[in-house]
Amino acid sequence: MPIRILIVDDHQILLDSLSLLISSIPNMDVVGTLYDSRKVPDFLENHEIDILVSDMNMPYLTGIDLTLKLRNQYPNLKILMLTVNDEAENIRHAFQAGISGYVTKKANRAELERALTTISKGEKYFSEAVLKELLTPVSFNAGPIEEIQPEPKALTLRELEIVKLIAQELSSSQIADRLFISVGTVENHRHNILQKLAVKNTIGIIKYAIKYRLI
Repeated sequence: MPIRILIVDDHQILLDSLSLLISSIPNMDVVGTLYDSRKVPDFLENHEIDILVSDMNMPYLTGIDLTLKLRNQYPNLKILMLTVNDEAENIRHAFQAGISGYVTKKANRAELERALTTISKGEKYFSEAVLKELLTPVSFNAGPIEEIQPEPKALTLRELEIVKLIAQELSSSQIADRLFISVGTVENHRHNILQKLAVKNTIGIIKYAIKYRLI
């Protein structure tokens, strides 16, 4: 029986290209493509899918958000993250969420076939580029950090995204545009982050982010 695949990406041209590419791989059947990640749960209710191929950075539900949403209801569904994002922290978060494989969009047809075949057997797949990124030591010179507080409370995946964007000196408006959420929602997240990290301002957020390698 062919391996049934659903592809989710917010760029239609990539959806079309991926669909053609994966359909050309033996024993792979692209059952559907979706550009809106919110439509995935409804699609899965009406179609039998073996592997979900998902982008990481999408409006509404990111690839990680989508994985967390589907994990309990579809425990046998394999999820392959196919994305331009190759940062180690995001890769770790994706696997913690429950994905089966992670491949960058630099991959060629042969590697994509290996990834799909590997995870269809219930195994994990890390591309060579991903392994290299994960094995690269983290090095930075953060300087002294005064008034260190106890270990911060766990941040949500969305809060981690916002911490990273704050560290890039983006304003609340810019963060809102980047994540497709309202400025008010960003400000609420900022407030929660300050409370969880027990710091007073943006500088405190960045210092904690560096200390605990959140960025």
